Amino acid sequence: MVTTASPNPAALRAQRRSLLWRIHFWAALIATPFGLLAAITGILYIFTPQIEGVLYSHLDQVRPGVNALPLDDSVDAALKAAPTGWTLHSVVPAFTGTDSVRVAYVPPPVAKKDAAGKEEVSGGHNHGGGASTATPKAAEAGGMAKPPAFLRPNFGLPNNSMVFYVNPYTAEVLGSMVQGERFVNWSRKLHSSYLQSDGWRWMIELAASWMMVMLITGVYLWWPHGQQTALPKRGTSGRMAWKQWHSFLGVVLSVMSIVILTTGLTWSKYAGDQVRLARDLTNQGSPRIPAHIKSTVPATGAPLSWQSALEALRREAPEISMQVMAPKGPDGVWRANQMDKGQPDQRFDLLLDAYTGQRLYYSGWDKQTAFGKATAIGIPFHRGEFGWWNQALLLVFGMGVIFSIVSGWQMYFKRRARGVSGMPTLLPGAWKSTSPYAVLGALVMFLCMPLLALSAALVGVAELGGWWFQRRLST
Repeated sequence: MVTTASPNPAALRAQRRSLLWRIHFWAALIATPFGLLAAITGILYIFTPQIEGVLYSHLDQVRPGVNALPLDDSVDAALKAAPTGWTLHSVVPAFTGTDSVRVAYVPPPVAKKDAAGKEEVSGGHNHGGGASTATPKAAEAGGMAKPPAFLRPNFGLPNNSMVFYVNPYTAEVLGSMVQGERFVNWSRKLHSSYLQSDGWRWMIELAASWMMVMLITGVYLWWPHGQQTALPKRGTSGRMAWKQWHSFLGVVLSVMSIVILTTGLTWSKYAGDQVRLARDLTNQGSPRIPAHIKSTVPATGAPLSWQSALEALRREAPEISMQVMAPKGPDGVWRANQMDKGQPDQRFDLLLDAYTGQRLYYSGWDKQTAFGKATAIGIPFHRGEFGWWNQALLLVFGMGVIFSIVSGWQMYFKRRARGVSGMPTLLPGAWKSTSPYAVLGALVMFLCMPLLALSAALVGVAELGGWWFQRRLST
């Protein structure tokens, strides 16, 4: 009877390490150019509050007065300044004594032709900013022929909206600005697509996918065994010192890396689609606001004024900066939600009767799913919206990423200077040494990150091509 000898554990470990070194190299080759730019632009983005405080203090801040005027005065002042034909989208009332009132108007719908040459009317805003208040400048009411089954989620002011900043004490219009031209939007676009169209977002997604691979393989290669130590040794210099600090800092920042990469992938295109599919299949979406909720139209009487509506909303909502949308049509409702993403536990959606101010719908933090809570915390953390400690942590992380990338290439060029091939050598049988768990993990990552799967297939083709070429040379 012939038995197959079990592979030597040391030889098996060496084969697997050679394979992981190879994969780690490929991951670095693909990810680091984009990852370096993402780290630099990300560091710029996290200081948005300080930068905007300098750039827009004349718009965002006012000198506190004795008594604020009714909110209606600020809305009326913005109405007079808004371009003809534009539609009132929402109002952000002053929350603190030094805040200005922000009144957002969106341009009129644009007619586009479909494939058959018929005109289709696109919406007046492009940000997914919730149900439009459809309040034209010429008439403060509007309607929809076919309301959707659910109101769209509202994530702030539309990028194409013109925002008018009004002093709440004097109703003076301090100025106006297209929301998409603010630094926060410019820096976000720089970070996510290098100021190109959304079609370029794949580059960041590709980098994030391979950086996840680089992180996992790097942790495995660093993992102490035998005489190897986890901490950098004193007195080490040259390439070995670069290697030890490269590995150590990569592992120290690994938890942060997973959080940043995962939250970044949730709003990417292809991996984000997979996340959203899994969310919907597991019923982990945020509470959906029914669109059929309507106000009871009285025989006589007018809708609440902006000031009365604000006071009614304040009685029902958490103590946080909010965005308010006016009723759409006679049976429309007042709608409000939070503006400050730095307090995720204060997240809410609120609908009030347009005439009585009675609460018709409310959804708060307790109604959020586990996925909704995770993203409500993870995404603001990724953006540094939890305050100075969050910014400091992200600064350290960003600098650590830059050091890891630079030190990795420093080691590569030092190897090349010694005449050693830059590509890590694969030991015979390396591919066959892969454990079933590693194969399963790779398949899960390919399923979650389609760009990783596609690019990994191209890497596989390159590896096969290199193997075939080497065989031809040897024969």
